[in-house]
Amino acid sequence: MRITLNELKDLQPAVIELLEIISLEGQHYMARLHGPTGLKLLSDKAGKTRLFRSAWEIQDTLSDFAVQETQIVHPSAYHEMVGMAPSDIEPMRIQVQRQRS
Repeated sequence: MRITLNELKDLQPAVIELLEIISLEGQHYMARLHGPTGLKLLSDKAGKTRLFRSAWEIQDTLSDFAVQETQIVHPSAYHEMVGMAPSDIEPMRIQVQRQRS
């Protein structure tokens, strides 16, 4: 599912349980939001994935919302190398922020 920033603002309360900042080739980032309404991908008004230039830009964009935990996720490129057998390799996750309970 997708959600725009305006749709997110309309949610009451707009709580993001987990913000995953997905690194794409190290040059672009996208925001995957986990919350009470399930998993959502932050998109623009046209329904296309909203891309950011940095993890900080995503955090600034979502600074008005209650974000309980933030992780930067780097998918592994090793399983895509030529000649390597396909395998399920978990992405590297870096916890950036977490609220205390």
